[in-house]
Amino acid sequence: MKKALTVLLGLFLLSIFAGTVYYLYSKSEETPTLYKTQKAERTTILSKTVATGSVIPRKEVEIKPQVSGVVDELFVEPGQVVRSGDLIARIRIIPNMVELSGAETRVNRAQIELENANLDLERNQKLAEEGIVARAELQQFELAHNSAKEEVAAAIDNLELIRKGTRAKAGETTNTLVAATIGGMVLEVPLEEGDFVIESNTFNNGTTIATIADMDELIFEGKVDESEVGKLKPGMNLLLTIGAIEGRQFEAKLEHIAPKGVEENGAIQFEIRAALEQPEDALVRANYSANADIVLDRRDDVLAINEGLLQFEGEQPFVEVEVAPQRFEKRNVETGLSDGIHIEVTNGLTEQDTIKDPNPAPPPPAA
Repeated sequence: MKKALTVLLGLFLLSIFAGTVYYLYSKSEETPTLYKTQKAERTTILSKTVATGSVIPRKEVEIKPQVSGVVDELFVEPGQVVRSGDLIARIRIIPNMVELSGAETRVNRAQIELENANLDLERNQKLAEEGIVARAELQQFELAHNSAKEEVAAAIDNLELIRKGTRAKAGETTNTLVAATIGGMVLEVPLEEGDFVIESNTFNNGTTIATIADMDELIFEGKVDESEVGKLKPGMNLLLTIGAIEGRQFEAKLEHIAPKGVEENGAIQFEIRAALEQPEDALVRANYSANADIVLDRRDDVLAINEGLLQFEGEQPFVEVEVAPQRFEKRNVETGLSDGIHIEVTNGLTEQDTIKDPNPAPPPPAA
């Protein structure tokens, strides 16, 4: 019995020793490092910068009245298409009481002078018939009579202009009817009937009755940072992304770069302008916000790799190409254009090469 217990105790101690040795051996054995790999591929690489701005009409005009008064009637509404010369609104003049009183006084004075000239002319006509007044002297009274008639007509016209904005003599409308100065779409009518408006003159811009724009010719206006403006030149292609139109890009051509920058939030910004190629199957509205990708350089159908696969020895770029499963060899490469994610490889690789990702793959989860 005692001998059996001794044997069992020995076996138990032996198993503990064997387990300890196995545990220490397994812990000391290094887990092999696994690397992910990627293949080179042919693609298009664009080097670009981004400008933020908006899409606006090239021709946009604010229609303003030439007389002050009250909007009596509006003939248009936003979204309506008009031609040059179409009526926009009619203004009812609210006359200035001082000017009105002066005009009425002028009419009364002119009528009194006309009556006096009539009396002088009739009296001297009778004297001329009797041979007492010479014909030459009579002509002076006829001239005074005609001048008095013209003064009455002018005074009445002036009075009607102050009251209604129309000439009583010709019966034609003057400045009370506001017409479109260009053809296009009415973008905005900020007034309502009954609102007061101020005329446009040398000292005042006047009240805007409507805004009209040619929506067939749109441009992109944006700003770029001074660090990028030196790379731009007129004629470059832009790819516009409009926030309100998802999943689509629009083409534009750069046509203007501001010669002077302005400071915004501590940085110097330069304004740019580009002509938008108007799409036929999409409605682009005025003042849509947009981002423009300005293509600085382009490479089509070139061999490229993820830029994160590149390694450097000094200034020499290289990659590690897989020659057997998880076995790699160093290979120097020559690079070209980069878009920040992919980089062109001009020499050193083929499409069949598999490149090592320098970052090890994460270890598999423990069982």
